[in-house]
Amino acid sequence: MLRARVVTGKEEAGAKFSDYFDHAERWAKVAGHRAMAMMRGRDEDMLSLDIEVDAEVTDPVKPVERLVISALDAQGPGAGDAWLREVTSWAWRTRLRVSLSVDLMVELRERAEEEAIAVFARNLKDLLLAAPAGARATMGLDPGIRTGVKVAVIDATGKVLDTETVYPFPPRNDVMGTQAALKHLIAKHGVQLIAIGNGTGSRETEKLVLDLIERLPAPKPTKVIVSEAGASVYSASELAAAEFPNLDVSLRGAVSIARRLQDPLAELVKIEPKAIGVGQYQHDVDQYRLSRSLDGVVEDAVNAVGVDLNTASAPLLARISGLGSSVAEAIVGYRDANGPFPTRKALLDVPRLGQRTFEQCAGFLRISNGAEPLDASSVHPEAYGVARKIVAACGRDLRSLMGDKAALAGLDPTRFVDDRFGLPTVRDIFLELEKPGRDPRPAFKTATFAEGVDDIKHLKPGMQLEGTVTNVAAFGAFVDIGVHQDGLVHVSQLADKFVRDPHTVVKAGDVVKVRVVEVDVARKRIGLTMRREIDASAPRDMPRDKPVRNQQRPPQQPSNSLGSLGDRLSEAMRKKR
Repeated sequence: MLRARVVTGKEEAGAKFSDYFDHAERWAKVAGHRAMAMMRGRDEDMLSLDIEVDAEVTDPVKPVERLVISALDAQGPGAGDAWLREVTSWAWRTRLRVSLSVDLMVELRERAEEEAIAVFARNLKDLLLAAPAGARATMGLDPGIRTGVKVAVIDATGKVLDTETVYPFPPRNDVMGTQAALKHLIAKHGVQLIAIGNGTGSRETEKLVLDLIERLPAPKPTKVIVSEAGASVYSASELAAAEFPNLDVSLRGAVSIARRLQDPLAELVKIEPKAIGVGQYQHDVDQYRLSRSLDGVVEDAVNAVGVDLNTASAPLLARISGLGSSVAEAIVGYRDANGPFPTRKALLDVPRLGQRTFEQCAGFLRISNGAEPLDASSVHPEAYGVARKIVAACGRDLRSLMGDKAALAGLDPTRFVDDRFGLPTVRDIFLELEKPGRDPRPAFKTATFAEGVDDIKHLKPGMQLEGTVTNVAAFGAFVDIGVHQDGLVHVSQLADKFVRDPHTVVKAGDVVKVRVVEVDVARKRIGLTMRREIDASAPRDMPRDKPVRNQQRPPQQPSNSLGSLGDRLSEAMRKKR
């Protein structure tokens, strides 16, 4: 058993660990998130943790001791047997039990860290592959109360067009001046999207923007709340300083917020993955293992989507398979000096980019409206010959065929298999010709927060709200409902059926409808549910979520039993013999 107890006198200071003030569960069944929580409480000197072996046995001579005594045949009344029993008890208490406890704690931490890293990696992937709003003029707002709201306007390609700082909140309260400035920027640059960071002052800023949008003529811009996790880290980074040397640090955050609405993947790759904050106890796990796992996730996500060779930043290109930071910077430098790349093959003119590197990266790079139509697809240049054979079999021009699924439906892929390209590759080429440059990310949609509900104190049980999933853990999903404190949908509340893995129901970035079931203002905890609300007057003929447990007590353990651990050790020794 793993037992946690509160350290005497730390009840008030360790209130956030109150669930574990007197907690015990079987070591083999401890969930990773609970283990990490208890270990954090121990590290902060709020909790004590102990491993209790056969704790349910009341006999002062533990089953493990009886097992050793039996193996030594030391049950007799003689002095020698008594001495052996005493030494056995001493060895168990001072050596073996301590060693076993240390080993089990180490194994528990490794198990919990593995689970935490896997959760972080999956959430990061979902966030990176979130739906992009697309290439549209966007205004980014980084809310602030006393320091003002930072404003940045970018064009469809992410280029900064204008910046400003406005002060609609105390002490200045310049609401009219703020709305006039925003209205001017929207009209001047044809702003279609307004991205508002979800930090301090976001709901107040959202109200101000909504009031402005109502008074604007059509077409009106769309307002979206955007996670600003990691924006401050990026703003103060060397990368941001090199990208915007003449821009104030505070305004760089507004640019990042606007860009991550246009294309989350392209912007988030500039931030150290650990700073994005979609993990579970990420600061408590092995940082080297975490970094390796997250870097792999970022690279996989970038390669799955592909990047535009003529617009991608150096940090984004550096995540492409085969390219590193130095080669990516060389590509951007060559592009700046010589203009856009006309074809993928022009990459071979970039210094330090050889044939082998080209073979690795070319399939993940796109060129829209270039000299070679296939450069806009994920078809690798080495397979262009197969693609052209398929086009010739259709008797159509390549540009007119790409995207025409009906024209390709009548062809047999096996006709184009040769010694170099097998059937799976040919089928992939067919899929790409049917939908060239297809983006695996979902369609863009946003959550609408309830008006008048912008603080945890405004929440009442039974409220129906809409929100965005910000984080998915082993025990449930966290949802931003616009009150500056994410609510938790416990795994048991995610659906009207049993859910083993929350990721099978929701992922980071999903827009969901929830109902408030519990509000704890003091502890800043919000309980939510996604289950249907059952009418109390309706007949209860729905199947239970979980089978009813057998209420009969298990048979009493025989008196000559060695206990749970002892029985297992005894069985293992018999098998060994």
